[in-house]
Amino acid sequence: MTASISTSLLAWYDRNARDLPWRLPPGAALPVDPSWPYRVWLSEVMLQQTTVAAVKPYFAKFVDVWPTVEALAAAPDDDVMAAWAGLGYYSRARNLLKCARAVAERGGFPSTEAELRALPGLGDYTAAAVAAIAFGRRAVVVDANVERVAARLFAIDAPLPKARKAIRAAADSITPGTRAGDFAQAMMDLGSHICTSRTPRCLLCPLADPCKARALGEPERLPVKPPKKAVPERRGTAFWITRGGAAEVWLVTRPGTGMLGGMRALPDDGWSAQADGSGAPPFAGAWRSLGAVRHGFTHASLTLEVRALETASTPPGDGQWWPVAQIGAAGLATLFAKAAGLALAEG
Repeated sequence: MTASISTSLLAWYDRNARDLPWRLPPGAALPVDPSWPYRVWLSEVMLQQTTVAAVKPYFAKFVDVWPTVEALAAAPDDDVMAAWAGLGYYSRARNLLKCARAVAERGGFPSTEAELRALPGLGDYTAAAVAAIAFGRRAVVVDANVERVAARLFAIDAPLPKARKAIRAAADSITPGTRAGDFAQAMMDLGSHICTSRTPRCLLCPLADPCKARALGEPERLPVKPPKKAVPERRGTAFWITRGGAAEVWLVTRPGTGMLGGMRALPDDGWSAQADGSGAPPFAGAWRSLGAVRHGFTHASLTLEVRALETASTPPGDGQWWPVAQIGAAGLATLFAKAAGLALAEG
């Protein structure tokens, strides 16, 4: 059964593989170009918890500006963080730089799953994906899409995360020794386009016959997810500080760790996912409220008030004056881009 599953899935993939800028055509030989594993790794990091549509322009921008891992390793942190702005989950960008520098120092990407896992920021999934897709190694690649396919195919009904050990074993049992990269990407494509979380398209699925969840008549029920936890509501304040008739705005760089770490931002009152901000401005003045923006994070929802002040002096602490006309090039995280948009709209 397991051999027929991989054969059927690869045959389907040969006909239906998505054309993506970081992929080879099905069955293609792996390139000897050392930039190939770089492109695979970069795409996998960007695709974590992010859609393909959102990633495509960022991937194109990165490989255009930094076509090799060595070029990325040599890039200034601020430039990389600014280029990542809007893609979210900013710890990925910080880990991207750490990993690029480690790879450049060692002279290239290692090819085994174990060695890849030892690099900064590479967990089990990314290490397996790079080993399989970039180097053709047999590796068990399990992302959310693969998790769903395997849970349904084998009717694994233990709730997540307890089910993950059984799901991985099931995925291992059907992973072939050859075309490992194609098989991993075929499972991902099947999960994203056919075996979807809602209303799976079982009539189009190449694995419909051996699928145990389909035979039971309830594929949508699997995998069993734990109940969602309530997301806390937080409040904070951002400060739009301008000078020269609002020609320039004061920007800061957030600490390297924590929420939106290392990103350019507006000064704020110290809000976090764990606590509301103080509301206190960085210095006294005739501040005026411009309204508020809302933004959702993984662990909290935030209502951020935006308060404005025109000043003739430089605010306390580290920061820089940035031309308001070029605010789009500052690389602000989405939250602060929303705040800046509100400030510009309200004048």
